[in-house]
Amino acid sequence: MSTVVDSRGSACPGPITDLALAYRRAKVGDVIELWATDPGVKADVRAWAAKTKNEVVSIDEQSDKIVSTLRILRR
Repeated sequence: MSTVVDSRGSACPGPITDLALAYRRAKVGDVIELWATDPGVKADVRAWAAKTKNEVVSIDEQSDKIVSTLRILRR
């Protein structure tokens, strides 16, 4: 399953909090796409993935948002 979490306009720690809430509903193998505008999200997503042992598939800076794609490897 793929989930989009729209955290545009939210400052730290908002995007990671939103990601954590989506993670609670996710299953192993799911993909979560986090949309954010706070540039700190890039480092935060990497740290969150390392801490939770999940995978950062990509972090893509677009003109209007930063799209972080994560694959859930463990719960």
